[in-house]
Amino acid sequence: MTSVLVDTDIFIDVFGPETPFKEWSSDAILSLKTDVQFILSPIVWAELASMAPNEEELMFLLSRLDLVREPLPFSAAYRAGMAHVQYRKSGGLRKRTLPDFLIGAHAFIRSHRLLTRDASRYRAYFPSLDIISPETHP
Repeated sequence: MTSVLVDTDIFIDVFGPETPFKEWSSDAILSLKTDVQFILSPIVWAELASMAPNEEELMFLLSRLDLVREPLPFSAAYRAGMAHVQYRKSGGLRKRTLPDFLIGAHAFIRSHRLLTRDASRYRAYFPSLDIISPETHP
C-alpha cells in the first residue's frame, strides 16, 4: 500500500475555517483514503495542537483518517537541517521555518508521497519527492 504523509495545511483546510482550498483538500483526502496509508508526522502533530483544546480531542478529530503516527527519522532531521542551511544561504528569510523542511525531509527519507497544497515549498529542496497538490492533481 502506498503511504502519504499529510501536510499541516491539508488538515487546516479540512478541519479548520473556510479556505479557498477546503474543497480540494477534502476531495484529495476522500479520493486517497481507500488506496493509501496516511502518515502523521510529529511535526505536523505539533503544528495542529492549536486546533483542539486538548490532545484527546485532536486525536478524536483526526481518528476517521486511520493515520499512522510515525517518528521523525534522524536522517530526515539532518536532511531538513541541511536544506534549511541551503535555503538561508540563498537568501531565504526566516518566514519559511524549519518545520517545513522537517516535513519534506520526513516524506523524502521514508519514501512517502506528500499531500500538500503548497508544492513549491517542497519542490525546490526535495525535487524527487512525489507530491500530490492542486498543481499536480487539479
